[in-house]
Amino acid sequence: MNTIMRKSVLGVAGLAFAGGVFAGPAAAHAAPAVEATPVAAVAVQADKPGVDKAKLVPHGVQGAQSRIDLSDEQVGNVKAIIAATKKAGMDERAAVVAIATALQESKLENLGHLGERNDHDSQGLFQQRPSSGWGTVEQITDPQYSTMAFLKGLKQVDGWQDMPLTKAAQTVQVSAYPDHYAQWEQQAADLVAEHWNN
Repeated sequence: MNTIMRKSVLGVAGLAFAGGVFAGPAAAHAAPAVEATPVAAVAVQADKPGVDKAKLVPHGVQGAQSRIDLSDEQVGNVKAIIAATKKAGMDERAAVVAIATALQESKLENLGHLGERNDHDSQGLFQQRPSSGWGTVEQITDPQYSTMAFLKGLKQVDGWQDMPLTKAAQTVQVSAYPDHYAQWEQQAADLVAEHWNN
């Protein structure tokens, strides 16, 4: 029995060794096992439900589109706007309107008082004014608060979902440059598509 067991173990070890020798050169040319991990991660992300891009820009964009590169801080503000939109119970299109508005108003930077360059007392992502009833300086420079305030105004616009983005944004913001929001619609839609399900 001892001899039979020894022969079996040696036979298995020999097969394993032979398999390793013959597979060795082929395995040397194969991708390292470490690289298999990112592929699995990509597959998991691909399983996430996607955003219906037709909902993001239902009327198509108006006019020439602008685009800027975003810093980590600006991306953080995009994520804050999306989180606040979800908290408000609103959909991806509301997030597109909000992000496009913040792109126009502040380039997604949470601006404090700019001194002589300030437009009256406008501050924060949406350049909201304490003197116009948007909240205190501390409130409107809080991305979640300022987004919720913007969305509260948007909810009060009858039919905002069926309006061109620039009209919906302008109805809330009452800007001196009402058509400027339109230029950010595509970048805002791209950002929502990228970050909505993160």
